[in-house]
Amino acid sequence: MEIKVAPKFVSELDPGFVPSVLWNREYRKQVAASGQAVKIIIALTRSVGTVSTFETAVFSHEGEFKAVNVKYVERMIKSLLWTKGGYKITVAGCDALAKDIAEIYSPTGARAFDYEFMGENIYGQTMEIVSCTLEDAPESKEIEVKLGGNMDGCRIGFDLGGSDRKCAAVIDGKTVFTEEITWDPYFEKDPEYHKAGIRDSLRRAAEHMTRVDAIGGSAAGVYVNNQPRVASLFRGVDRSLWNEHVIPIFDKIQAEYNVPMQIANDGDVTALAGSIAMESNGVLGIALGTSTAVGYVNLNGNITDWLNELAFSPIDYRDDAPVDEWSGDVGCGVQYFSQQAIARLAPAAGFDFPTDMPFPEQLVKVQEKMAKDDDSAARIYRTIGVYFGYGIAQYAEFYDIRLLLALGRVTSGKGGDLILAVAQDVLNEEFPELAKNIKFRTPDEKFKRHGQAVIAASLPSL
Repeated sequence: MEIKVAPKFVSELDPGFVPSVLWNREYRKQVAASGQAVKIIIALTRSVGTVSTFETAVFSHEGEFKAVNVKYVERMIKSLLWTKGGYKITVAGCDALAKDIAEIYSPTGARAFDYEFMGENIYGQTMEIVSCTLEDAPESKEIEVKLGGNMDGCRIGFDLGGSDRKCAAVIDGKTVFTEEITWDPYFEKDPEYHKAGIRDSLRRAAEHMTRVDAIGGSAAGVYVNNQPRVASLFRGVDRSLWNEHVIPIFDKIQAEYNVPMQIANDGDVTALAGSIAMESNGVLGIALGTSTAVGYVNLNGNITDWLNELAFSPIDYRDDAPVDEWSGDVGCGVQYFSQQAIARLAPAAGFDFPTDMPFPEQLVKVQEKMAKDDDSAARIYRTIGVYFGYGIAQYAEFYDIRLLLALGRVTSGKGGDLILAVAQDVLNEEFPELAKNIKFRTPDEKFKRHGQAVIAASLPSL
């Protein structure tokens, strides 16, 4: 059995793109029409005792339906894992399907990366897929906390990206200094490189204040009590060095300054920045930069314990979709909403960059062309706009979005405006029910580049 979809918007430079949201909707439509729908509940348990649940239905798990069931549930679990997190995944209502999924999420399965990172690296537990009856399905148990909004005193805020690190000095809510310094931490094997870069930025900001009362930081990855658990910034550092050099990196820096410090996922800081600046809740912040950073401020103005690592969440369901070089999976957000997307699409648009040209430099060249209204560059941004529209609709399955805030280098200039314009068209035509509720906003250029560092300064309380 094959599920086919017909998007109203075809990706100009990537016509094979199969939007996950359309595939999922068509699958559910056919399941409902079959008259033999089998209800299941997917529950994800996290180490702090919280549980997220997702209710859906599948075909009877036999014959021609087995393969399509596995594809649907495996992709949904992948999305749920990196959206909400969990080391124990319960599939209630279909034991045979749970068994098939468990083979995929195992040390030798196709999702071995997710098995290792979601279990041992993030939650310190062995990841497992289990089954139970619908009656015994775990119940949802979510938490939320207040974050940021502290403006008193002399504060340093920093934002660590894959191609640059930004730092800000803030005194009683007034930004007195911002700076952006290029660096290349992704594949650095020596953690001293990272330590030196962070210390250098903090020192530069501190020079613009008479004292330092607090430090707040924003960085890609998963942080527990200021300690990196999964972080692309340190992906080049051998895991054998993590316990000694990576996990305590911010604890050691805090000891040097002896002031309150708070480190948060850069996506959450993005969303927090939008919530504060635009006085809105239900904010999904997406930073399209070296990778894809995502955060969410809920309708109560709080954050949750969800991971929001949508760089790993699939938005393209074709079997030969672009491969994420880190996880080895296909069709994941990082290949569509980052500098990697620019570099991947550039050859199809007619750009002939050297194979060893860094992605940030390729982005600059494309942006220069876009500033001159060059259509080769516009084709890249229109294609990403189509991705973005369908991606937002996919994310809306998990988040109640009222404000979509777009940040990051990829959204700078005319190209960013074109991405959002095309994405808005996709929502208007394909998902009018979402278009009514979701507003797109982008801050000014300086805020796009430095806003996360400024808002990060407000994270710790004195």
